Amino acid sequence: MNVLNENMTEADVENVLLCFPHQPDSCPRAHRFLALKVPMYFLMLASILMTVFGNLLVIITISHFKQLHSPTNLIVLSLALVDCLLGCLVMPFSMVRWLERCWFLGDVFCKIHSSLDMTLSIVSILHLSLVSIDRYLAICEPLSYRMRVTNGTVAVCIAFIWLFSLTFSFGVVLSEVNITGLENLLMLNSCGGNCALIFNKQWGVIAALVAFFIPGTIMSSLYLKIFHVARKQAKVMSERATVRRTSCEMNVQSSEQRERKAAKTLGIVMGIFLLCWLPFFIATIIDPFLDFSTPVDVFDALVWFGYLNSTFNPLVYGFFYPRFQSAFKIIISKYVLHLRNASHLDTL
Repeated sequence: MNVLNENMTEADVENVLLCFPHQPDSCPRAHRFLALKVPMYFLMLASILMTVFGNLLVIITISHFKQLHSPTNLIVLSLALVDCLLGCLVMPFSMVRWLERCWFLGDVFCKIHSSLDMTLSIVSILHLSLVSIDRYLAICEPLSYRMRVTNGTVAVCIAFIWLFSLTFSFGVVLSEVNITGLENLLMLNSCGGNCALIFNKQWGVIAALVAFFIPGTIMSSLYLKIFHVARKQAKVMSERATVRRTSCEMNVQSSEQRERKAAKTLGIVMGIFLLCWLPFFIATIIDPFLDFSTPVDVFDALVWFGYLNSTFNPLVYGFFYPRFQSAFKIIISKYVLHLRNASHLDTL
């Protein structure tokens, strides 16, 4: 949101690159050394490709194998679709905006991009919460799980998540309630080629609560409960094995392995989620109270940390589960590498 400094000399002004050189009110373009710019483009393009193709692999895998058609995997399928759309429709434009510090596509598409960015990020986070609810019911209430959680129920929940996220995001951006009271600041810093989604104090808190802290609290609470129940079940089986050690020793070892794997997976899920999104939403809340003093590059970097959650989702929810690992190997070997010896692999 910065414009040319009034104290700059004429020579400095002449050396400044502008987003739109023929417009007197153009924003200054970012001046980055080529040795830094090229690696940044390479890394960001790599993360975009990983996001798109990683989630596309999850979509193809679940769609191809009927054995994976379950309520849980329907959520994972929808999550992969959301993250794939984020990689296709949002991340490439955000990459150019960050590295060039210019928006070349006009004000209308700026609002659409900002709305889609909010929508897909919120939908992705809410899907993660839905996965945690599904896992909680499956592990902590297994007797009623199959009756309460069906493909139809999950589809309704997914539709509600989409409807809520679209309404909230487009409503906030198009109504401009997020910049109420910031008119003078925006007027002073307005220039051609700027596209920044900022929040006033009230909506910075509201957006962070709706998009992160409430879903994150739900996820953390449920995963802690799941971990507690898993440990309790393993302890019960261990006590039973003490009485019948010879016949149950293998079951106890298997239970302990499952407990360790579950704890490891849940820890990775929450660790990646918090690492990717927590810094951004903390900055979203405190930046308005600091008169928007956070450097633009820092804020954009935090946005990309959040995007990386969509890059890691197919790794966490796919590669950590044996059935997905087998399915991925079949898909890659048969349809990507065209290996003959994989032609008979049609089921898991």
